[in-house]
Amino acid sequence: MTDFDSATDRLLESAARGDATARQELLMRHRQRLRNMIRLRMDRRLAARVDPSDVVQETLVEAVQKLSEYLRRRPLPFYPWLRQLACERLIDLHRRHIQAKKRSVRREEPPPLPDESAQELADQLAARSSSPSSRMRRSELRTRMRVALAHLPEHDRELLVLRHLEQLSTSEIAAILGISEGAFYTRHVRALERLRILLGDAVAEGRS
Repeated sequence: MTDFDSATDRLLESAARGDATARQELLMRHRQRLRNMIRLRMDRRLAARVDPSDVVQETLVEAVQKLSEYLRRRPLPFYPWLRQLACERLIDLHRRHIQAKKRSVRREEPPPLPDESAQELADQLAARSSSPSSRMRRSELRTRMRVALAHLPEHDRELLVLRHLEQLSTSEIAAILGISEGAFYTRHVRALERLRILLGDAVAEGRS
C-alpha cells in the first residue's frame, strides 16, 4: 500500500467518525486524478460544449451527497467509487450531447476512447517498448502501435488504458473490473502479448 493509499484510509476512518474536515480533504485530494480521467475519456465534440472542470465539480457534489452511504457500505475502494460516479456522469453527457439522435446506449457502456487519448496511449507504450536497438525509428513504431491498439479486443485496450493512461494501481484496476489482482496480472500480460503479436517482432525487449 502506498503512502497515498494509507492517507486515504486514515481520512476514510476519520470521515466515518463524522470529521467534516476529513470528508472535504478526502474528496479534494482526488480532484486532479478525476480531472485527468475525464480529460482522457471525454469525446472532443463533448469537450467543445462541456468544461471538464464542471464535470469534476458535479461529480464531487454528488459524492458529497452519497458519501455517508458509501462510508457505511464501502462497496469499492474510495477512488474507484469516485471514478465510477464520474464515468456515469460522462456517459450521461455523451448520450445527451453526442448520441441524442442515435440509438440509446446502456448506462454502463463507456463512450469510445477519443483519438487523442488513443494516440497518447500508443506513444506511451511505444516509449516503453522502443530502444536504441529497435529496427524501427520511434515515430514509425508509434504509428504501428496506434494501428495495433485499434485491432486489440476492447477489453485488452481498456485494461491498458487503466494501467498506462490513467495509471491506476493494481488493486484499483482489479476493483474496477471486478476481478482479483492475480487475474489482472494475467490479463495484463496477455494483452501485452497480443499487442506484441500484432506488432510483429518490432517490439524490443523493454515491453514488459
